[in-house]
Parts: sequence; C-alpha cells; structure tokens
Amino acid sequence: MITFWIAVFGGLGASSRFVIDGMIRTVLGRRFPWGTLIINVTGSFILGLLAGFVLHNEVSNNLLLIIGTGFCGGFTTFSTAIFEAVRLIEERRYGAVMAQVFGNAILSLSAAAVGLWLSQL
Repeated sequence: MITFWIAVFGGLGASSRFVIDGMIRTVLGRRFPWGTLIINVTGSFILGLLAGFVLHNEVSNNLLLIIGTGFCGGFTTFSTAIFEAVRLIEERRYGAVMAQVFGNAILSLSAAAVGLWLSQL
C-alpha cells in the first residue's frame, strides 16, 4: 500500500512542478532556468523540514517515504537541471551554466539544512 501512496504523491509532485515551472517561466522568461532552480530549492527545504519533523517526533517513517520520496522526488528534478545546463553550454553561456549548476547544488543543500534546523525549533 505504501508504494501506491508514493506513486500518488510522486504524481502530485511532478504535476505541481510542471504547473509552477510554467508560471515561473511566464513571469521570468526562459533565458535562465529559474523555475527549476526555485523548485529544487523549495523541494529541498520541504524535504529538510519533513526529515527533521520525522526525526524529532514520534511519527511514522512512512510519512517521510510518501511525502519525501513521493512528492519531493516528483517535484524536484536533477535531470532537468542537467539538461538545462547542457542547453546553456550549447548557447555558450558559461557564466549562466556555473550559476545554474552551483546555484542548484549550494542553494538546495542550504535550503535542506535550514529546513532541518527549523524543524528542531
């Protein structure tokens, strides 16, 4: 049954990513992959918050599996971030590549750490 809920929440996460990315592209344009960056950072923050909540409370690990693996796994996207980095390389926008790659890594890790820290308050 847990697999079913992970799949349902994974679909919700992927659908949310699609809609939110489209909204961000409408507002900020397509020149830089802001949507993927914002989504990955937000998803990492949610995952850090959730992981801390599960670690510090008597809550089933199934919650972490369903929302963390399911929703956050469907919501965030490493493969799209890499695809967009390759697109930027093809356009010879090397500064944007560095900002996108390191921005995703550093900001996502930082957001997860902040979420984990906030869950302990």
